[in-house]
Order: sequence, then structure tokens, then C-alpha cells
Amino acid sequence: MSDPTALTVDLYSDTQTRPTEAMRHAIAQAEVGDEQRGEDPSVNRLEERVAELLGHDAGLFLPSGTMCNGIGFRLHVRAGGDEVILHETSHPIVAEAGGPAELAGAMTTRLAGDAGMFTPEQVDAAIWPEDRYMPRSRLVSVEQTTNMGGGRVWPLDQIRGVLEVARAHGMRAHLDGARLLNAVVASGVPAADYASGFDTAWLDFSKGLGAPVGAVLCGSRQLIAEAWRWKQMLGGAMRQAGILAAGCLHALDNHVDRMADDHENARVLAEGLAALGLDVLPQETNIVITAVEDPVAVTRGMAERGVRISSAGRGRIRCVTHLDVDREGVETALAAFGEVLAAR
Repeated sequence: MSDPTALTVDLYSDTQTRPTEAMRHAIAQAEVGDEQRGEDPSVNRLEERVAELLGHDAGLFLPSGTMCNGIGFRLHVRAGGDEVILHETSHPIVAEAGGPAELAGAMTTRLAGDAGMFTPEQVDAAIWPEDRYMPRSRLVSVEQTTNMGGGRVWPLDQIRGVLEVARAHGMRAHLDGARLLNAVVASGVPAADYASGFDTAWLDFSKGLGAPVGAVLCGSRQLIAEAWRWKQMLGGAMRQAGILAAGCLHALDNHVDRMADDHENARVLAEGLAALGLDVLPQETNIVITAVEDPVAVTRGMAERGVRISSAGRGRIRCVTHLDVDREGVETALAAFGEVLAAR
């Protein structure tokens, strides 16, 4: 593992952001109380605000987006063996340690598709008929934006088409909104337009929004009441969590519109990598994925030059821009890429 203190530019993920001084001040000044008893004013404000933003009745503050997915799936999967339909590169498949199976007892049907997205027709073809020999198709999950698909934005019409198919078959729908506001900034489509049609949807604060901890899962009041039981059971219930919620509230007030800077920096990075002769996936938001001959060697060579990136599997690497990476950092990264590629 590379020494973090030796890093010049950290493009490993937008999870690497650190609280700004203004956010640290907001955290230090947070109003707090016992969130398990509904007495933390900062947590309450955050839950209400995100629920309104996403077009839902209620919200639940959770430590992580992974817990949002875990609890969200469990709310909808009624019995072990029920099926969840999702993309083969989505976060519950590649980065949650088998959580859908362990927490929800769910079978997963993994759909392929360009840029981390699938079509309504694919969902329709994947749904099992009602038969006692077969699993019940219970839930469809959409990831907005697509992480390993290159930060691509699901078109609203495509989301609506997937939801129409799910509803026609009596299925539930869940939105993994880890980078939902990146999609909002890139497309100009309001968050509620993307999220309100799902039974559950969530927003993460520890990525492009720059908060250190936290996500909010939204849904109906009945579903969120049940989600609270799972939060308690899984150890996600906290006490004076307002110090965390305050960072998230600050991010909503100050860090949403500036995501456009991350997207622009990612565009410059993608175009620079293409100019170096690399095959770069189409870029829309803050994630840049490109094919390289030897991802391990390239990642190591970049780390030796003070630039941290990550592997994206299948002969690809991933770079993610965020509020701790400015244009100078992008230019530094491109210079390092040039050196590493020239040395091969």
C-alpha cells in the first residue's frame, strides 16, 4: 500500500475527500441529541430535507450507503430465495461482500448492459413466471450514476421504462443514489424526478458531497419505520449523530453546484488520457475509466509518482475527481500518466 502522506494527487475515489474548514466548523457547532429517541435536531433536519429532495415521505440517517442498500433490499425481499434484478457491475454485486444473500436471502440476477445500465426489455425478459419451482422476481435495483460503468447518467426515460416493467409485474424498485447529485448536476434533472418513482432511494454524503460519514435512505413512512428496526439490529443506530449530520447539511448547502467543477476536471482528464492513446470510456460526470495493458503496473507506477488511482477490473483503471483535486492536480496526473506509459 502506498504511503498516503507521499500522495500529490488522490484520484482513487471521491470517498477520499476530507472535510473543508467550513465543514469542520459546522460539525463543531452542531446541535445534537439522542438520535435513537428522535431527539437530535441536526439528524432530524437532514432526514426531512433529503426526503423532500428525493420526493419521498420520510428519511433515515445511516452510517453508509452500503447499509442503505442492505436495509433497502431487506425491506423488499419477503422471503429467502426471492430475486433481485440489477446490473452485473453494480455496488451490491462487486463491493458489498455478498450482502444481498446474507442480509436479505436474495438471489441476484445480474444483467449486462452498456455503461452499467440495462433496458426495460432486459428486465422484462429476466422476470420469472409465477411458478412454485422458480424464484419470485421481487425487486429491481438501479445505480445512479453507474460506478464501474464510468459515472454514466441513467436517462430519465430509461428509468421510467424500467419502473413501468417492474410495476406491471408487481415488483418493488430501489435506487442506489450513491452519486445521484452528480447525475442531477450533469443533466439538470431534479433529484425527485429520478428518485420519487422508486419504493426506496438514498443519497450518499461521503463521496462527491465531501462529508466524512453518512447517507440517508428514503421511502414511505411505513417502510422507514421498518428500516429503523433493521438499523437497530445491524448496529447502525447512533446517539449524538448530529455532529455527522451537520457535515451532510453543510454539503447540501455548499457542495452541490461545485460538482460541475469535478465533471469539468474529469473531462480534461479523459481527453488527456485519450490524447496519450488510451481507450477511455465515455465520460459524463466525475469518473474516468480507461483500458490499459497492465493495470497493476500502471497503478504502481502512478503511486510511485505520487498519484493514486484504482483498478476497475477487466484490464481497466479508474480515476475519480472530487473537491480535493483541482485542475493543477489533473495536469499533474496527466504528466505522471505520460511518464508511466512512456516507460512501458
